Amino acid sequence: METVVVIDFETTGLDPGWGDRATEIAIVVVRDGRIVDSYQSLMNPGRRIPAEVTQLTGITNDMVARAPPASKVMREASRFVGSKPVVAHNASFDRKFWDAELERLSLSTTMPFACTMLLSRRLYPDSPNHKLATLVDFLKLPKAGRAHRAMADAQMASHLWSRIQNDVAKSYGVKGVCHEILTCVQRVPRAQVPTLLGSYR
Repeated sequence: METVVVIDFETTGLDPGWGDRATEIAIVVVRDGRIVDSYQSLMNPGRRIPAEVTQLTGITNDMVARAPPASKVMREASRFVGSKPVVAHNASFDRKFWDAELERLSLSTTMPFACTMLLSRRLYPDSPNHKLATLVDFLKLPKAGRAHRAMADAQMASHLWSRIQNDVAKSYGVKGVCHEILTCVQRVPRAQVPTLLGSYR
């Protein structure tokens, strides 16, 4: 099986287009269903974290004031990821911040993203919802530390990614369930998933 990286950001808000910045990143390297390496760092976003965000994440303004600048952390993160395929839960959110932070550094952001939330909507319709914590409980996956901290969420999303690969292989008879196949799955309506996966047998 291939090697992918699972990323998770904590941020000052919801949209870099509104001036929001990343405050923490975690990257987990997954190979053959196992976590084999990781990178994590707080970063100084150069702007204040709203109180409601601190309440959610536990990340304070004092914590990021002592952290390395976002430019240093994101250069390290970009080198760590390299050209590996990327996975995230609610990937549209994380990709916005990945692209925005790297654009500030004039670094390329061309790697494909797979989304475990979109995949879970298609593969686990009986889950009460498709939030990461709910899916971890629903599928009885290993839990990590505090939710809404980047490393804990990246680790749980890694377990979800591996479970998705295994379930697709077992349920649809697909060998070598890779990032490319699953990015195709996340783009089609749920009703078309069996037909699409049948073409990979």
